[in-house]
Amino acid sequence: MTLGLLYDVHGNLPALEAVLADAADVDAWLLGGDYALFGAWPRETVERLRALDARWIRGNGERWLVDRSDALDQVHGAIDRCRELLGDDLVAELAGLPASLAEGETLYCHGSPVSDVQSFFPEPAPGEEDLMGSVTSGRLVFGHTHLAFARTGPHGVELVNPGSVGMPFDGDHRAAYAVVTDGAVEHRRVAYDHQASADAIRERIGDAGEQAAKRVERASFDVS
Repeated sequence: MTLGLLYDVHGNLPALEAVLADAADVDAWLLGGDYALFGAWPRETVERLRALDARWIRGNGERWLVDRSDALDQVHGAIDRCRELLGDDLVAELAGLPASLAEGETLYCHGSPVSDVQSFFPEPAPGEEDLMGSVTSGRLVFGHTHLAFARTGPHGVELVNPGSVGMPFDGDHRAAYAVVTDGAVEHRRVAYDHQASADAIRERIGDAGEQAAKRVERASFDVS
């Protein structure tokens, strides 16, 4: 069986559709959080994901829909607009998803086992061991940083970030995802019209979506 890993879609429906069209060999999906927030199509994206044979976990984006205590003030307007487009029932459903899932020797989370906003980067950094929680072996799959990579982390654990479907931050505009076949991880990239998605954020989210639109345009976290 081939398992597809989708993380950080961020309401970018065209990017998601491009990935799904590319992934004809995928039998089932693991959905790693941040499905709707900041994109032009939050509800439509969630509805498309619902059509998949998939298991879901919660990201900070789902938590921020009901608890924005650690979200920067500058994104509160975009959160409000996303809540409006999703509706109260769907907001509650997404916020109620589990923070992580374990399967065999693999733990799936959004940021790290101890936080949905603290995560790992392509190069080792101080403090990584503190983010591992109780994970001391096997594979750890996570997202949040929007950077696709795989490497060995603390305790010899395999760290895997599938990258971001809807908002990559590595300078490559193509939608990112990964598949696992017979235990082996393969990273994939798929082109789509990223400029049209950025323009749609401005149209549907308004001024509150300008930062997200620029990030889609530049494939970068830093848009200052």
